[in-house]
Amino acid sequence: MVASNFIKPSQNKATRIQMLHEMFDQIKGTTVLLEELQPDPKNYNFDSADIRKEHAFKTLIATMLSVRSKDETTLKVIENLWKHYDTPQKLAYAPLEHVEQLIHSSGTYRQKAKRIIEASRIIHEEYNDEVPPSQEKLMKIKGVGRKVANCVLVVSFNIPVIPVDTHVHRISNRTGWVTTNSPEKTEFALEKAFPKSEWLVINYTLVSFGKMICKPIGPKCDMCVVNDRCMKRIVIAPKKQKKVKKNFSKS
Repeated sequence: MVASNFIKPSQNKATRIQMLHEMFDQIKGTTVLLEELQPDPKNYNFDSADIRKEHAFKTLIATMLSVRSKDETTLKVIENLWKHYDTPQKLAYAPLEHVEQLIHSSGTYRQKAKRIIEASRIIHEEYNDEVPPSQEKLMKIKGVGRKVANCVLVVSFNIPVIPVDTHVHRISNRTGWVTTNSPEKTEFALEKAFPKSEWLVINYTLVSFGKMICKPIGPKCDMCVVNDRCMKRIVIAPKKQKKVKKNFSKS
């Protein structure tokens, strides 16, 4: 099914582009995780693409570590890790136990440690210490999915793709830009909903907007610059009830 089937006629492409630009202007300068790692974190633009390439490896590892971890925690972990292992070669041959200790607070640290070491080995041995600017090659690395690969491509290589995380998925549906039930479907729908020239800023804009204004619960609609055009498809999943263990002890 193509994305055009998901988009209401009242929101044409020009309206969506205008909404995106207004959202970007409202949050520009916000330093979300991957921007914190860049040489120009307060100046979100792509004029510095060449120097951002130098940070591609750190961006890749940080994005892998960010899964199921708060940005603040990931930032501390990646900076601590980089004091010891700041190149693919160093991290590829680092002792597993030491890497586990360094990234312990990021959650599922044992699995993450194995994966970032393996990713580093592949980049060192197969790509001569250079992160490949290719979604296909990146996704062949265990632990690198579409979102991680696309984040690296956008942030480090200025390649127009759309990384979709929980914020991008939620806000794209909430505003009425798309109607999808999975991040991957959202990515493909957004590619149809926006021209390629807009893809680079979608993730940064919606992640920042989702943290500051369009929150999962209690969105600040009164502060939202696109409030008048948003379809407000606010869906809050019901809380799961905790199972109560029955006491079958004999009297």
